[in-house]
Amino acid sequence: MTDHAQVVVGASHAGVSLALQLRKEGWQGPIQLVGAESQLPYHRPPLSKDLLSGAKALDGIRLRPEKVYADNSIELILGAVATKINRDARTVDLDCGRTLLYDKLALCTGARVREFPGRPRSDRILYLRHAEDTLRLQRLAKPGSRAVIIGGGYIGLEAAAVLQKLGLEITVLEMADRVLERVTSETLSSYLTTLHAMHGVSIKTGCSVTCITGGGDETQALSVECGDGEHYTADLILIGIGVLPETSLAESAGLETDDGILVSETGMTSDSDIFAAGDCTRHPNRFSGGLTRLESVQNANDQARVVAGNMLGKQSVYDLVPWFWSDQYDIKLQMVGINCHYDRTLTRGDSASLENEGFCVFYLRDDKLIAADCVDRPKEFMASKQLITKGLTPELSSLTDEQVEPASWLK
Repeated sequence: MTDHAQVVVGASHAGVSLALQLRKEGWQGPIQLVGAESQLPYHRPPLSKDLLSGAKALDGIRLRPEKVYADNSIELILGAVATKINRDARTVDLDCGRTLLYDKLALCTGARVREFPGRPRSDRILYLRHAEDTLRLQRLAKPGSRAVIIGGGYIGLEAAAVLQKLGLEITVLEMADRVLERVTSETLSSYLTTLHAMHGVSIKTGCSVTCITGGGDETQALSVECGDGEHYTADLILIGIGVLPETSLAESAGLETDDGILVSETGMTSDSDIFAAGDCTRHPNRFSGGLTRLESVQNANDQARVVAGNMLGKQSVYDLVPWFWSDQYDIKLQMVGINCHYDRTLTRGDSASLENEGFCVFYLRDDKLIAADCVDRPKEFMASKQLITKGLTPELSSLTDEQVEPASWLK
């Protein structure tokens, strides 16, 4: 047992940002950061990009050097899983046998992969959530190998781009009628499908995977069967069918959950001594018009910094516009806002061109700008971010007029 500390469960983007911010906010007592993995916390976006491609090693994607934690007197408790919260005693039990006594507790438990049911046991069927997953995929990614990726979301498409560059034969199977159907417009879906096809990646949409067989030993091929009767042979399979918020610890403690740990606009859970931040939470969000769960590094970091101050007595509201990004081949896609319930889109630039000129898709609801997807258009992205934050919409014709500078939209 220790003296009462600020305890952070989850050495994630949110967990690390929150622990460091506690020190910046003036907390002088103990800070304990609990992480399930045995290694120093790392950035997760490079798992499907730079780490997979070999452009960076694991040491090159650390969130902070070990010295930073020591300099801020943050006790790292790695390779430990929190198993129980006793809200009355304000303690957290760890599977390593330790019990931590908290002043306030922050849950930054993130998300876990959605698993494909009934899959056979094989080291060549992978998910991409942890660094060890990426390193194992990297070892299996031999030039000429056949890879089937189940799921045409961002993880699947980013991994497809990297694996194609590594010389693999790639097939992406997407259950919906188009890739990224849940989160983007037909315009961007079509562009990305064409982009991948240009690089030799085969994308099959409307394709519901029913079972995976084979892979009994290292020499036996894997087979993916779809509802239409088609079979796809693979040397390795990557499953990217989404994630689920990690709420089991919160649920067992009796905290309110609903597709995430429910928190107030200050990040407080249904227990005033317990806060939460990051992918595991559902929080009030004016940009979506209700409770929202975001899978976003930006959200994790920004929400965590606000929550840290509130754990120490502030009453700050988390109210920042969500934004995201994705790197595929040589293009950078930047997204801002939440495009739910849009009723109209406007396109700036030529979305049919693959000549690196870029384009933007603006999402409107009742002629109000609510979101934007920007392909290689950083000026438009930055301007859109400010517009959506301030609730402003410029003259609609100026959004599509290439002669109008994005900065002028703010005047």
